[in-house]
Amino acid sequence: MPYTKRRRLVRTAVAIALGATTLAACGSESADSETESGPASLTYWTWTPGMDKVVDLWNKGPGKKDQITVTVKKQASGDTLVTKILTAHKAGKAPDLVQAEYQALPTLVSNDALADISKHVGGAEDEFAGGVWQQTTLGTDAVYAVPQDIGPMMFYYREDLFKQYGLTVPTTWDEFAETARKLKKAAPGKDLTTFSANDSGLFAGLAQQAGAKWWTTSGDQWKVSIDDAATQKVAKFWGGLVKEGAIDNQPMYTPAWNKALNTGKQIAWVSAVWAPGTLTTAAPDTKGKWAMAPLPQWSVSENRTGSWGGSSTAVTTDSKHQAAAAKFATWLNTDSEALNALAKESGIYPAATNAQTSGAFLKPPAYFSHQADFYRKAADIAETTAPSAWGPNVNVAYTTFKDTFGAAAKSKSDFGAALDEMQADTVADMKKQGFEVAP
Repeated sequence: MPYTKRRRLVRTAVAIALGATTLAACGSESADSETESGPASLTYWTWTPGMDKVVDLWNKGPGKKDQITVTVKKQASGDTLVTKILTAHKAGKAPDLVQAEYQALPTLVSNDALADISKHVGGAEDEFAGGVWQQTTLGTDAVYAVPQDIGPMMFYYREDLFKQYGLTVPTTWDEFAETARKLKKAAPGKDLTTFSANDSGLFAGLAQQAGAKWWTTSGDQWKVSIDDAATQKVAKFWGGLVKEGAIDNQPMYTPAWNKALNTGKQIAWVSAVWAPGTLTTAAPDTKGKWAMAPLPQWSVSENRTGSWGGSSTAVTTDSKHQAAAAKFATWLNTDSEALNALAKESGIYPAATNAQTSGAFLKPPAYFSHQADFYRKAADIAETTAPSAWGPNVNVAYTTFKDTFGAAAKSKSDFGAALDEMQADTVADMKKQGFEVAP
């Protein structure tokens, strides 16, 4: 993500942070350090809890054998980490390895902060679903990271209340809308779900499932299509349900939202594979009453999902040991012992397909102990992850989404106008930063 079809776009893109101007050729192409041999001491910036315990396995095992030692440096996540990486890179002092969310990769690559490790990751591609691996290649032959964890989206619902109100689990979005209306008619005080604008990843994942490609390239230009037909369809659908009152319009993650889930006022949630952890905290009294199913589809012939969250392990262009760093990144995200440790110590859902139904994932999460096939079903859903297309200023698009869609949801006004503003703000920011943007 994005579909950066020409390498020169990465080499000449204007940085979106720190006031950087035209980039030089990628350091990974000219770094003599890649062929260095001998002991290597690497630094890894990550926010994942328990990562130091996982890295200990490397340092005492494969790393000791290969004389490659990794030291974990805990960091904040999100935009804070991206800014810190870029600041360090500008001074030529970025760490060897960084944890990067998929949507942050274009920003880091366009600032020449990440190395192309394609010749060091061997057959790692075979360990991941196509739509997941694509997120680390940016649509080129280059590879800028190894996938670590993913967040395939799915549908969660109160199984007992669906039965009580005679509801059928929706397999299409049209059925989803009818289910919402049927529930509202039978129990006016309840809602199937809510539309929330306080987590941009939800809307992005829904658009991704619908086939949206928000950032692509055309020749030497970026093309921004946040208002493409697929996203307009998603916005119109959810805006219509909010306007007619078929679903709630309150934000997620608030005390009121938690209470709605815990008391059965809200009986379903469009979420991702990590939802059990959230539900455990938000709705502790309803443990064992929820079930998980695939996300509704836009047509009966489709079978794909979006992704909400996830990150990768990348090697920086400042590293003097890129081959060694890539070896560790591959081990961390494909080795069975490492993946089991990541699941145990960090609670992640692995991107590697072979780990999604083994080790820590042989049993369902405790909150869903009654759904024995939870992780088997999750793995099948993850395989259908649709390709996505991120760009170099996701943070701007996300901020505008929260503001405009948040206001539209609260007032039950036009989601289309909010989408137009999201598109306009994103384009304006890219032009301001010096990117060439196709009309």
